[in-house]
Amino acid sequence: MTKTVENKGLITEMFAAGAHFGYSRSRRHPSAKAFIFGTKNGIEIMDLEKTSVELEKAKAFVNTLAKGGKQILFVGTKSESKKVVEDGASSIDMPFVADRWVGGVLTNFPEIKKRVALLEDLRSKKEKGELAIYTKKERSLIDKDIERLERNFAGIVSMKETPAAMFVVDPRKESIAIKEAQHLGIPVVALASSDCNIKEIDFPIPGNDSSVSSVSFFVSQIVDAFKEGRNA
Repeated sequence: MTKTVENKGLITEMFAAGAHFGYSRSRRHPSAKAFIFGTKNGIEIMDLEKTSVELEKAKAFVNTLAKGGKQILFVGTKSESKKVVEDGASSIDMPFVADRWVGGVLTNFPEIKKRVALLEDLRSKKEKGELAIYTKKERSLIDKDIERLERNFAGIVSMKETPAAMFVVDPRKESIAIKEAQHLGIPVVALASSDCNIKEIDFPIPGNDSSVSSVSFFVSQIVDAFKEGRNA
């Protein structure tokens, strides 16, 4: 009985966040058909009862990861998810990619680690005033290097090895990241709307991946599940 009440509460929260809105039927990926409740004003409506079931599976997996002290990489580079993903991942000290996915973050990790090490080295030298030995023009070029490295790698400085799992907002948008994870056998949890291939995700959460309110809701659910697992 309690579980039923909790489930209804979760569905109400998802509805309030606008998690039920998909895309038009013409954009629907065949794999998403089972999660469509109906259509309203040309927009497909996700079946939030089914979403709640998948969300609980994803949360249970994330909870287990946290209990084992594992890392999960958060990925969300579209405008609606950037800040939400960065804030959510940072709140639990997990790595994130919120600006753009640099090819090879997972599949060429040794090389990526070198770029991260360079960023840390330049940061340290700048903080200690060790760059003062360079000319003004040289310092300007170094600053540009730091800026570029920050943009590409600042979120993954804490990632010393490939993560145990990845959480993605909109797997269609982050298709390169998904392919890299699949290549390495890294499980993927993803918030996926009706235009995404649900079957390529290990723990899909069918829902609106294009509104800040919906993305915020699901990211907070994943973050809370991680916190609970880590505190257990």
